[in-house]
Amino acid sequence: MSQSTATPASIENRAPNVGRQFFDRVKDSPGREAYRFPRGGDWESVTWQETGDRVTKLAAGLVALGVEPEQRVGIASTTRFEWILADLAVMCAGAATTTVYPSTHTEDVSYILADSECRVVFAEDDEQVEKLVSSRSELPHLSKVVTFEDGAKSDDDWVITLADLEKLGADLLAEKPSVVEERVDGTSPDDLATLIYTSGTTGRPKGVRLRHSSWTYEGAAIQDQQILSEDDLQFLWLPMAHSFGKVLLSTQLAIGFATAVDGRVDKIIENLGVVRPTFMGAAPRIFEKAHGRIVTMQQAEGGIKEKLFNRAFAVGLQVDQLKREGKPVPFLLAKQHGLFDKLVFSKIRERFGGRVRFFISGAAALNKDVAEWFHAAGILILEGYGLTETSAGSCVNRPEDYRFGTVGKGFTGSEIKIAQDGEVLIKGPGVMDGYHNMPEQTSEALSDGWLHTGDIGEIDSDGFLKITDRKKDLFKTSGGKYIAPSSIESRFKAICPYASQFLVHGNDRNFCVALVTLDPDAMTEWAARNNMAGKSYQDIVDSQKVKDMVGEYVEQLNAKLNRWETIKKWILLDHDLTVESGELTPSMKVKRKVVEENYQNEIDALYA
Repeated sequence: MSQSTATPASIENRAPNVGRQFFDRVKDSPGREAYRFPRGGDWESVTWQETGDRVTKLAAGLVALGVEPEQRVGIASTTRFEWILADLAVMCAGAATTTVYPSTHTEDVSYILADSECRVVFAEDDEQVEKLVSSRSELPHLSKVVTFEDGAKSDDDWVITLADLEKLGADLLAEKPSVVEERVDGTSPDDLATLIYTSGTTGRPKGVRLRHSSWTYEGAAIQDQQILSEDDLQFLWLPMAHSFGKVLLSTQLAIGFATAVDGRVDKIIENLGVVRPTFMGAAPRIFEKAHGRIVTMQQAEGGIKEKLFNRAFAVGLQVDQLKREGKPVPFLLAKQHGLFDKLVFSKIRERFGGRVRFFISGAAALNKDVAEWFHAAGILILEGYGLTETSAGSCVNRPEDYRFGTVGKGFTGSEIKIAQDGEVLIKGPGVMDGYHNMPEQTSEALSDGWLHTGDIGEIDSDGFLKITDRKKDLFKTSGGKYIAPSSIESRFKAICPYASQFLVHGNDRNFCVALVTLDPDAMTEWAARNNMAGKSYQDIVDSQKVKDMVGEYVEQLNAKLNRWETIKKWILLDHDLTVESGELTPSMKVKRKVVEENYQNEIDALYA
């Protein structure tokens, strides 16, 4: 079954490139708020016109440094306002942004910047500058480093500050006032806009080549959904090195809403209370952690408060189900629900600022139970789907048309179909040109314009796409039963509020086993309530009490699984998986093969 939609004029007539899209927004909304960001203890706000003025000087500064159209400019930084300024400046100079996660190891940073032949790199601070300094001999194309923090300067003029770059741009604009406008006018829709290097769960990261028309399409396609308006306020914390973060910028340029920017993950909940946004994009792990945090807090309260909390959600989930099925809610049940909304659900909504119309979940599969739990509290999470290779967005649920457990319907102007083996195929303006310097991998991924996503899925009769698992992650037991591990793993995380990772194994074995890790922050709180305060993480997870607790959650999971899917044995690791250990990618995806190799003896022991 396939799904496709006609392309409306709003998408056909979109801006030819990101630079023009940006300056059109500045022209249409000069005095409106564009961005706000933390500065000291307060939040500073800038208008579109103010942003446009700075971007123009920075873009001119890149031209002054000799950056030519489609040449690559790297950004190695956490999510912050300066990241956005740098990216927009690169676009407006007609160049192409190469994104680098700040957590990327020096070796991979060197590979990415060398492979992309970056001429200039924006580096956030001393840590990022040091990676470049130590790799300088391997980066012959790199002529200049621009730092976001003034203190991060080296002894020579190879490293300059953002202010230095603006000064270069101002001087060039004084001589040639139209230099940036000429670059924007000379940028074709098919010109390279961005090189995003995929996380590399297997092998070296691949540079995904995305055109200007890919990003302007994404913004226009989401605008066409009519789920956001100029009056919305976004809170943006997502890594901008990830396509999910990038597509939210394209959406902002198309629609014109304001964005509050702060990439500090530990500040998300605090910032939500201060910023009070109307929407936010996030990966499922954020919702899993928030769900776990709220549940464990209530468990700690105990007594009447915990009973009230549990009863509230029992009623909320029941009312939700009746409404989704189009059935009337009995009078007494509706009265109970109204009371619980005031006593319980309103307090949960207030934790997220109290004004959120919806969250958008992407980058990985969102567990259906978690989505329904939040919805029972009056918080709608709209799951979407896409890949770096499709400029992030390809599908999304809509506030008036959503279905939990699916990733929604395809974007206007794109086509989605299911291959005979169940693989999801996508064709449309958002699909990449190919992998940078990798013709063989490109021909494997693209066939007659169709992108082979590597995901297994199905489209229902109403056009909603459901993703089952990654094609390469599916395995078959020795009994011949196929297992979709990510589905089982997300179920466990929804059940166990302390879970961090739950990795299911069983390829060619006669039963399934799991490697389990627990969230260190959640376990610190658990320890404080269970007479283990001050103990190390390893001591805590080695305790029999924790093992018994995890065992109970595994039993709850098994009760929801088919017999051949159940976890017969499991082991609790004495540490969580990390980027530093090489077991997670910079975008926090698990490198399954690395984990399997690291713990092959432990896995084999479970089958002994």
